[in-house]
Amino acid sequence: MSHPHDFLASAQRTIRIEADAVAALQQQLGEHFNAACQLMLNCTGRVVVIGMGKSGHIGNKIAATLASTGTPSFFVHPAEASHGDMGMITAADVVLALSNSGETPEVLNLIPLLKRLRIPLISMTGNASSSLATAADIHITLSIDEEACPLGLAPTTSTTVALVMGDALAVALLEARGFTAEDFAFSHPGGSLGRRLLLRARDLMHGGEQLPQVSPDTLLRDSLLEITRKGLGLTTVTDESGQLCGIFTDGDLRRALDQRLDLHSLPISDVMTRGCKTINPELLAAEALNLMEQWSITALVVVEQNKPVGILHMHDLIKAGVV
Repeated sequence: MSHPHDFLASAQRTIRIEADAVAALQQQLGEHFNAACQLMLNCTGRVVVIGMGKSGHIGNKIAATLASTGTPSFFVHPAEASHGDMGMITAADVVLALSNSGETPEVLNLIPLLKRLRIPLISMTGNASSSLATAADIHITLSIDEEACPLGLAPTTSTTVALVMGDALAVALLEARGFTAEDFAFSHPGGSLGRRLLLRARDLMHGGEQLPQVSPDTLLRDSLLEITRKGLGLTTVTDESGQLCGIFTDGDLRRALDQRLDLHSLPISDVMTRGCKTINPELLAAEALNLMEQWSITALVVVEQNKPVGILHMHDLIKAGVV
């Protein structure tokens, strides 16, 4: 009968080994890292990442992270590069090659071609004396004490530190470029992040015929009809020149009823809220949401030169996936 395995002990040992290796990366950073960043920052083409096996999987992720954070990049499989995909790499590019041993044949086979085209080569290996490291223009060392795999065979710690170093490169370049959240959203237009960062108040507001609007001398009862017709739970109050004077909401109506005011003869100007919260049409929807939460309200008047052009409601933000 086999003894039960201590899964937790295995997991804890793995995490400890990999965490120690990641922490040790800070001591390995130096001028070579700065030089690699500067080379990629100055690149007029793309950063082409190559790697075989597990290094290839990590390289693929690094390329994707670079591309989504402002550094044009893509991954090329080194074996496929020897059979036609080398044509994807141009003299304006920079190549970032990953190999823990630094002796991966499929990667080394590309070096003469890269040298012939004078394409700068950055290597990331665990052996600074390896063939790939010595052939590279810039080498980033990723030495580790041990793999988390107890057999020392499966790439575990080595791939983790490579992934972390790739993130370090991407973030350093992101900050150097002054890359913004809106820039990031343009790389992710289909996701919830893109909706949060690309949609503006103008895109979601109710304007035109949907905009509830009455004049200051409109009777309260008639204002209620406008609120009902437009279905937004409020109406704007504007003067003859179209300037915003105030707003009347469901909350204002409740307060008027509590005071037993005459709904039939009272003008809206007597009960409207003056100095209401407004926003610009170009304000990001995510920022509008923050304002609604800050002010504990569910709608904002969108204005241009103090003239109402629309109403942005919390329901619109929810429907668009901004919340």
